[in-house]
Amino acid sequence: MDNGGFYISPRITFKNLRELVQHYSVSLDGLCTLLKDPCETKRPQKPWWADEWEIPRNRLQLAKKLGAGQFGEVWMGYYNGHTKVAIKNLKQGTMSAEAFLAEANLMKQLQHPRLVRLHAVVTQEPIYIVTEYMENGNLVDYLKTPQGLKLNVYKLIDMSAQVAEGMSFLERKNYIHRDLRAANILVSDTLCCKIADFGLARIIEDNEYTAREGMTNPEVIDYLERGYRMPQPESCPKELYDLMLRCWNDHPEERPTFEFLRSYLEDFFTATEGQYQAQP
Repeated sequence: MDNGGFYISPRITFKNLRELVQHYSVSLDGLCTLLKDPCETKRPQKPWWADEWEIPRNRLQLAKKLGAGQFGEVWMGYYNGHTKVAIKNLKQGTMSAEAFLAEANLMKQLQHPRLVRLHAVVTQEPIYIVTEYMENGNLVDYLKTPQGLKLNVYKLIDMSAQVAEGMSFLERKNYIHRDLRAANILVSDTLCCKIADFGLARIIEDNEYTAREGMTNPEVIDYLERGYRMPQPESCPKELYDLMLRCWNDHPEERPTFEFLRSYLEDFFTATEGQYQAQP
């Protein structure tokens, strides 16, 4: 603040950080959780040098298979025997090495705290994509775990705000993700959400992407054009569902931007103060 104060929401201000922390230690007041223990500083891994971009395959060790899909497998592994990374092994014929390298160089330039960082690539088939490792895997699977099922609406909206922040960055760069869904959102051990696979959808040599539910993109568009909208989920706040309906507007120019979504979701409970009781 200009007068030297501190705040999380400008609705309530504090003279110093101690007062701010003490207040939010006993009152949510719009936050997704009470302030409890300070974050522990983790021992940093060896930094990834900028020139370690195209790397030989023999520097990577595949340690644990995390999943498999239409276009390949994802492994937890190690680079040079010590740096933990995620390694996506693409099936041969999924994309051309030339198209991938051109796109990967652009992805390398898109650095943001809410985007999964692309570390390096192996461009000889089978293509390897080496990224930072996210301990809790993808969001759609994490939400089905015992820990994910316990998350309250405060935390779920906070995670949505994190995704909107990352997409807002891509939006400012005039960059289109093309495959934004919970399966492409990765979750860290501290429940930090990051967007993955931005840019890959445009160069995958398959224009008939099939969703897990068995509907192709044209089928989804046909349902929407006939007026179908997903019903309001149980326990979803009305204001949030209204926002969802705005995102599904038939007219693109009337849909909210990701910057608007970020701002709205970050201040959701402050803006709707008094309508929701604190949850344990």
